[in-house]
Amino acid sequence: MATSNIFQNQIQNRNFLSPTGFKFTLNRAPKVAFFGNSVNIPSLTLGVAIQPTYLKDIDIPGDKIQFEDLTLRFIVDEDLTNYVEIQNWIRGLGYPESLKEIYDLQTERQRIDTTDSRLMDIYSDGTLTVLNSNQSANFKVVFKDLFPYSLTSLNFDATDTDIQYFTAEVVFKYTIYNITDLTGKPL
Repeated sequence: MATSNIFQNQIQNRNFLSPTGFKFTLNRAPKVAFFGNSVNIPSLTLGVAIQPTYLKDIDIPGDKIQFEDLTLRFIVDEDLTNYVEIQNWIRGLGYPESLKEIYDLQTERQRIDTTDSRLMDIYSDGTLTVLNSNQSANFKVVFKDLFPYSLTSLNFDATDTDIQYFTAEVVFKYTIYNITDLTGKPL
């Protein structure tokens, strides 16, 4: 009986997770997600409280989790369509020139998707679908309430002798992410 318990506790799938097997979708910026070539499952850190004692302070689990930012790297298309998609989103959130930019952001959002009308439509959900060794969907990481706050620059250089196509990175804040199976059940 003890032998059968040992085998039940073993990992059944002996294949390794590949860093190239993924698909990322971003509801508000589908053109950026289409050319996405790198994305992360962000780390999380649990705060620690210190319980003082007369001999030694003792670390105990805290009650707040810090989520690392979500970073997406994407290849920039020749017309800057996907780059401008993110830039307009950020500009609409910060409206650096006029309030009209946030209104334009709202109008653009209504053209894309009118199903979610909360909080002036400044957020978007995103899903990282991780593929298995057969390149089939294996599980999902669902991000809630994403918004971009950083977009890298594009540096043109006429002295480059080898063509390296532009990639840009966008960094997102979000409320929470959950790792689920394909039906939405938590893993």
